[in-house]
Amino acid sequence: MSTGQSTGPGGTGTGTEDSLPAGAPTVADIGGVTAAVPEEALPAGLEPEDAPIGSVREYMGRWWQRVRAGDLGSLPIVLGLIVIAIVFGSLDDTFYTERNFTNLLLQMAPLATIAIGVVFVLLLGEIDLSVAYVSAVGGVSMTMLLRPDDPGWPWWLAVLTALVITTVIGLVQGLIVTKAGVPSFVVTLAGLLIWNGVTLLLVTRYSTSGTIRIQDSTVRGIANNFLDDFWGWTVGVVAVIAYALSQIRTARTRRLRGLDSKPALVIGAQVVGLAVVTGAVISYANRDRGVPISGLILLTLLVFWTFVASRLRFGRHVYAVGGNAEAARRAGINVDRIKLMVFMISGFMAGLGGVMYASRLRSVATGTGGGNLLLNAIAAAVIGGTSLFGGTGRVVSALLGTLVIASIANGMGLLNLEQAVQFIITGLVLLAAVLLDAVSKHRRAARGLT
Repeated sequence: MSTGQSTGPGGTGTGTEDSLPAGAPTVADIGGVTAAVPEEALPAGLEPEDAPIGSVREYMGRWWQRVRAGDLGSLPIVLGLIVIAIVFGSLDDTFYTERNFTNLLLQMAPLATIAIGVVFVLLLGEIDLSVAYVSAVGGVSMTMLLRPDDPGWPWWLAVLTALVITTVIGLVQGLIVTKAGVPSFVVTLAGLLIWNGVTLLLVTRYSTSGTIRIQDSTVRGIANNFLDDFWGWTVGVVAVIAYALSQIRTARTRRLRGLDSKPALVIGAQVVGLAVVTGAVISYANRDRGVPISGLILLTLLVFWTFVASRLRFGRHVYAVGGNAEAARRAGINVDRIKLMVFMISGFMAGLGGVMYASRLRSVATGTGGGNLLLNAIAAAVIGGTSLFGGTGRVVSALLGTLVIASIANGMGLLNLEQAVQFIITGLVLLAAVLLDAVSKHRRAARGLT
């Protein structure tokens, strides 16, 4: 084996693996599928030819080698966020205020939720252009079912039904892609038009004003309520401790299996860094209204889907199909089933994002799902590091990309820039991310790492 790019799991092992995070990625041939996978995804018994990392210097040296080979990871995002903060903070002092910071968290949660589903679709090398209006169908369906006495369903049943509807939408679109062989671009473009029409029909049929308000306090609270200081700090402490225990357990497991692992000093530095960032976020949010409930929901979703993508056989198969669908099929992977499930995930996450958007706005309208929601959802996944070529990316890409998109939109809003300028700037950022991905891919190919 040889060192390769940092991507998601690409093997075809069976069952849930006791994953082995940390260390340099490896180009592995698992069950006939050759794909670049991080070592955390490799089943027990598959070892890289590199000697175990014994020092921080060796660890950093190997990281630098991966960067030079084109595996930039989250480095461009971190640098980009620093530049964004400096630029907008220097142009408008409001950008740094606690109130604006909390607003940024509220703006991010629904978009990042939808973008998580987009990440899974892009990992297959497919596209879903319907997510914005599928999210609208979810929000409108829930709102209609909540109308007092018409039919006046319980909030939990209305939300669950809306998610079932959007998941079925994903299932139908996935069936057309897999069974009829129609490209996902065409299918989901048609879906964009169809679900836009459905949204308009539902809203205008039951409202002469074009807006239906949500009267259920629980649903409104999903995106408008906040944790008090105690619970905000409790969630932060639990998250940091869980991360630390996970890293320690992973490093120990890798050492027992003879695989390279992160040095203790690196793990300690990462835990301390996470603790500092988490503490700063919670402290800053608590100065205003507190940590948003929607932020907690987003954190839960990120943990869950990261587990699915990196620890389960399904996740490894997604990366394998995205890396080379034909090789995956020859290795015994049911490619159509994987695609079908991914489109269902996309529909489910779009619906959940739509519920969160409706909650935040306390209503749905004829324009729900429109505007630049589709652009931002796809841009968030791509800017965060998910490759349009398939097979490369992480679930956290949705969060990172959304943070960039929301920060730019927030800053431009504070500066009162006209909508045309905002579209141009957002488009340029997306183009830069795609170009970076293409250049990185070519550099890896030149080094024989794809």
